[in-house]
Amino acid sequence: MTKIDFRTQVADKIFYTCRWVRRALLESPIPKIVLYSNDRAFLARLDEALWTFSDLDFLPHEMAGSPNAHRSAVILTDDDALELSQQDILVNLSNTIPAGFARFKRMLEIVSTDEADANAARSRYAHYRENGYPLHHEVAK
Repeated sequence: MTKIDFRTQVADKIFYTCRWVRRALLESPIPKIVLYSNDRAFLARLDEALWTFSDLDFLPHEMAGSPNAHRSAVILTDDDALELSQQDILVNLSNTIPAGFARFKRMLEIVSTDEADANAARSRYAHYRENGYPLHHEVAK
């Protein structure tokens, strides 16, 4: 069953996601991560930020559907039903429940300080709890 972690009160989702991806790549030799948002403009900004986040770090990633996506540890997508093999972690950056989240071992929900985003996250949290998913919550640092 998918373990679901919530990180709330995130001031900047893009910056926080870049930091989280950097840490995940350092902690695991071969992580398989999908970054999901149903907002294509947001994904474009995240794509750019992952390349330019730090002068000292390389955060390799690909957009789903690109020729090299199958080789990348980090994939960005706006298709929540996309069939991706051998992916371990789904990072939900949207305000909806991703259709295929149960295929992943773990899902990270990143929730901003925006009231609408927080309210949508509360609804998702209640849905997951009602369906018996193991939940963990932390306020972002």
